[in-house]
Amino acid sequence: MKARDLCAAFPTVRLTTPAIDAARLLASADLPGLIVVDDDGRPLTILAGTEVLRMAVPGYVLEDPALAGVVDEAAADVFLRALDERAVAECLPREHRELPVVGADATVLEIAALMARTHSPVVAVVNPAEGMLGAITLDALMDRLVVGSSEGGETRSGESEDPR
Repeated sequence: MKARDLCAAFPTVRLTTPAIDAARLLASADLPGLIVVDDDGRPLTILAGTEVLRMAVPGYVLEDPALAGVVDEAAADVFLRALDERAVAECLPREHRELPVVGADATVLEIAALMARTHSPVVAVVNPAEGMLGAITLDALMDRLVVGSSEGGETRSGESEDPR
């Protein structure tokens, strides 16, 4: 199976998208991350949900997690408002990372290796002639791997089934 067969339409955001809008999109669509694209719709990077969350959590709590236990729930709900004034560009890590993008003919193993290497829950699928075709999420890839391995004729114990 190739990337073009596994990919599905996937929402994108731009660097200038308000971070709160990205957070709402992540939550409403139950996504592990978003694809950040340039003005031509080409993938720039993957914005993991945890990166948006990191922007909402106060720095002093990130530095000393014990402080999170002393903040009551009413005050904790206010932290998401920190995203109101920020853009997606501010949520991205400072260090350059490998872009999790594959071509339409990438194999399942190539996609899995890229996800594992880049720690990305989303891989964009791009065809040079057509642009971005969609994306493959970690959930979709794992579903394919599990279904593919269960179709291989093995039982739960790992023994091959008797074909008679």
